[in-house]
Amino acid sequence: MDRWPSERTNRVIICFDIGGTTIKVAEAYSADKVIPKGRVATPVDDFDAFIAVLRSQIAQANTAPEVVAFSMAGVLDPETGVATMANIPCLTGRKLEQELAQILGLPVVLANDADCFALAEATVGAGRGHDVVFGLILGTGVGGGVVVRGELINGNGGFAGEIGHGPVAQRVIDDPAVTLPAFACGCGQSGCLDAVCSARGLERLHQHLHGVTEDSKRIVADWEAGEALARHTIDVWIAILAGPLAVMENMLGAGIVAVGGGMSNSTALIEALDVAVRARSLRKFDRPLIVPAQCPIEPGLVGAAILGLQRQKTIAA
Repeated sequence: MDRWPSERTNRVIICFDIGGTTIKVAEAYSADKVIPKGRVATPVDDFDAFIAVLRSQIAQANTAPEVVAFSMAGVLDPETGVATMANIPCLTGRKLEQELAQILGLPVVLANDADCFALAEATVGAGRGHDVVFGLILGTGVGGGVVVRGELINGNGGFAGEIGHGPVAQRVIDDPAVTLPAFACGCGQSGCLDAVCSARGLERLHQHLHGVTEDSKRIVADWEAGEALARHTIDVWIAILAGPLAVMENMLGAGIVAVGGGMSNSTALIEALDVAVRARSLRKFDRPLIVPAQCPIEPGLVGAAILGLQRQKTIAA
């Protein structure tokens, strides 16, 4: 049986990718037919205004929607359903999926944006054909999501796959030889991968090692060009990140790790990280494990669409 919800439907699914600045909108008819319809500003402090935006976009759909699906920059408590959206105060503290379904009068599905990214990659991206897919975000933050046989393991919300947070960043490194502080993280802990391996973390690391303030894109470009300071910084960055990723691989047994976020734009950087992770993993791959994401459209919207299609199937059944 086909595990992916890719068949066409006559009923549209309205998809929203909710960020702290903008709301992206799409209409979905299948996993490979997700049509972006534009974006609007996010009303971060006014819940009524937020609902008004949703209603306006739903009213503009070409066909009456059967499901409304959301990718959101936040997390749902898996036991209570209460949302935490750091950049959207008007949504925090609400049983959001339940409230939205009641207000909109339609079935609602909702997932974290990293989970939606992972689901998109597992279905129509780099993870096609693999039972277990880990979607890794390397951008303004370090995050992730896990898909097992076409289903999010975070089906009811939660933090699974969030490799960026927790005091696991290695501080004493042998090659290259360096000792680092436990950098403070925005989550309130110290020593998180997010604090040193995100784009901002890479800049912090470069500043600490060399006393030079540089943009992360410039650091990576200089590394690609063979510049000595950048090469040292990236060597340390890879040494910090590769170990935790190898442990994650040993635990999950992922067939592929698809990398999104701004830092994935450097193919050479992802290739170097892949070599280091495979060298540290128990399973010995004769092919790349860590690869750039391949989803051709906004992965948050595609992931939301897939969630909506899965919900649509349960309704039809």
